[in-house]
Amino acid sequence: MRTERLTAFSDGVIAIIITIMVLELKAPHEAGWSAPSPLAPTFLAYALSFAYVAIYWNNHHHLLHAARFVTGAILWANTTLLFFLSLVPFSTAWLSETHFASAPVALYGVTLLAPALAYFLLSRLLIGSGALNASVAEAIGKDWKGLISIALYLVGVATSLAFPYAAIALYALVAVMWFIPDRRIEGRLTAGEE
Repeated sequence: MRTERLTAFSDGVIAIIITIMVLELKAPHEAGWSAPSPLAPTFLAYALSFAYVAIYWNNHHHLLHAARFVTGAILWANTTLLFFLSLVPFSTAWLSETHFASAPVALYGVTLLAPALAYFLLSRLLIGSGALNASVAEAIGKDWKGLISIALYLVGVATSLAFPYAAIALYALVAVMWFIPDRRIEGRLTAGEE
């Protein structure tokens, strides 16, 4: 199967996820400059979650652009990724409503861990099926960046019960690590197109 329909479907789901998240941002009823200040936790949670979903979209785009075909297993792995990403608006809303309390921070970490595991599985299936050319598969390699991210999420979830802000800092660190699309794939794609 070709990748176009999978890419289009994924793009649509991710766009809906971002739309749902922005609906949690409610405008204040007062007109003064200080009126939005109580919304700071909501905006911070939204900004971090938006960055995460955008990072997944960028890296997913690069990964599927490099794929020559998809299999049934790849379709299900991709659907699993989208399912876990669709939980981000819920955990983001709870996180912002509780002003980063321990339990919501832990759930938020689990909600970030799950798509990381799904993305890792998706990339492994793409490599294992031969859908990615050898150059791109080699560039991804063992995916240390993905494994380090998973480890940081696990530490964040464990830390969140005692130190929720430290956990949020770990989650933000993972976002910073992935903010620039995966250059391993991008470099190989650019070289292959020249």
